[in-house]
Amino acid sequence: MSKPWYSQYDKWTPHEIDADKHKNVVEMLLYAGERYADNVAFSSFGSKKTYGDVMALSENFAAYLQNELGLKKGDRVALMTPNMMAFPVAMLGILRAGCVQVNVNPMYTTRELEHQLNDADAETIIVFSGSTGTLADVIGSTNIKNVIVAALDDLVDLGLTSPPTDERLQDSSSFLDAIAAGSRTDFSDVEINGDDLIFLQYTGGTTGLSKGAMLTHRNLVANLLQFEALIGEYARPGEEVVITAIPLYHIFALMVNTLVYFHLGGTNVLITDPRDMQAFVKEWSKWKVSVFTGVNTLYNGLLHTPGFADLDFSSLRVSVGGGAAIQQAVSDQWKKVTGRHIKEGYGLSETSPILTVNPFGREDFKCSIGIPAPSTDISLRNEDGDVVAQGERGELCVKGPQVMKGYWRREDATAEVMTDDGYFRTGDIATMDEDGFFRIVDRLKDMIIVSGFKVFPNEIEAEVAAMEQVLECACIGVPDKKTGEAVKLFVVRDDDELTVEIVREHCRKCLVAYKVPRHIVFIDEIPKSTVGKILRRELRD
Repeated sequence: MSKPWYSQYDKWTPHEIDADKHKNVVEMLLYAGERYADNVAFSSFGSKKTYGDVMALSENFAAYLQNELGLKKGDRVALMTPNMMAFPVAMLGILRAGCVQVNVNPMYTTRELEHQLNDADAETIIVFSGSTGTLADVIGSTNIKNVIVAALDDLVDLGLTSPPTDERLQDSSSFLDAIAAGSRTDFSDVEINGDDLIFLQYTGGTTGLSKGAMLTHRNLVANLLQFEALIGEYARPGEEVVITAIPLYHIFALMVNTLVYFHLGGTNVLITDPRDMQAFVKEWSKWKVSVFTGVNTLYNGLLHTPGFADLDFSSLRVSVGGGAAIQQAVSDQWKKVTGRHIKEGYGLSETSPILTVNPFGREDFKCSIGIPAPSTDISLRNEDGDVVAQGERGELCVKGPQVMKGYWRREDATAEVMTDDGYFRTGDIATMDEDGFFRIVDRLKDMIIVSGFKVFPNEIEAEVAAMEQVLECACIGVPDKKTGEAVKLFVVRDDDELTVEIVREHCRKCLVAYKVPRHIVFIDEIPKSTVGKILRRELRD
């Protein structure tokens, strides 16, 4: 059946892709490793590793997981590092061993880390040395048996210093020692099918506890092929240089930057700390960058960094924005400086993640999340589950081969987000115009997006409400020039000695930094409906 958006596809984009073209993601990566063996795959702090290097190192690490740790297909392995050379090597090793990678934010607090490790039932973790203190705090309350510590200088060999490993983790191994041990054993190929899990990608939930989206090899194969079908003639296999500043543990960078452009034989330039904008710009200046992905705040930050506008952008062909809405003013300025508009896309952890993107062949900027990827159907529905009329608002529901298998060990939560006819309910309210372009107009779940990261009010409210001096609280998202949105918290206190700083310090101890409220206001009463629901709209007003 024809869809409104088909006429908007670029000439090279098919209506459908074959999600079973490749048996698994590993098959696609091995192909790239062989075809582009001499190409630079990753650069970190200026140190480079070729595709051949990465394949050999990852095979050794896979052998270590198999032979030294005794891991089997399907075992969950947590990976908790920033963008550093150890990440892609560890990832490829985990996948080649047939294990399931659990992506963990290295900035997590003890509460967040403990929940995720226990929920995933992970027994092995590769962790950045700077995050070992958090792990040491909770390891006794988890099932973790194997700790492998990665340092910034691992596989880089530039003499970079890393924070020391927490002394409480006395039985840990180093990442380099693990690779060396694996090199002395034989790696055994693992039979991996499309339905086998590849990632547990944790996402926030309205209960305040994150849920693991079960992503399969078929999900990721499909999304790889979908993105490649969309980018079409704008891809240059074996020639791309991609700046990767979005965290690799985030599904956007993991799929697009890492998997897609590895499959295409590109070079990934890893930015470990994108907040250091001057160093970021200096690193960019060393490369003929052809692809950049980022969130609106990252684009805006670069545009306001001295020296960025003076760089050579003659090679830049693709700029993709996701995680939050791309502002027209930012895209207009980006085009003025670089010659290219930003192509906004949309997706979720549960969808591997790409669902929509604006056509790469169009020169203009459209205030839209774009059109659906091939083999993707989007249906806008009302509260009763009925499809809404053209132009009306409805919840964005999607069906396609990139949609997750379900939430890990949460059949109840899975059932809540799936319609009777097999569509995934995103929780976002959207409209579609007559040309098939979609716009997000509201958030059903009241989530707040801070620098591309989703923040759920209930999680913050639950932590603050636990304070003895707090009667009740509620939070909303407010516009912020730096982060897109910021968290604003309203508190009804039971003690006049409770201050803004006391509340903020409490939040810093139990929430990752981007969830900590930027604004805290004390009020006399939280507005509620007759049935006791918080009226966030009144708070916004």
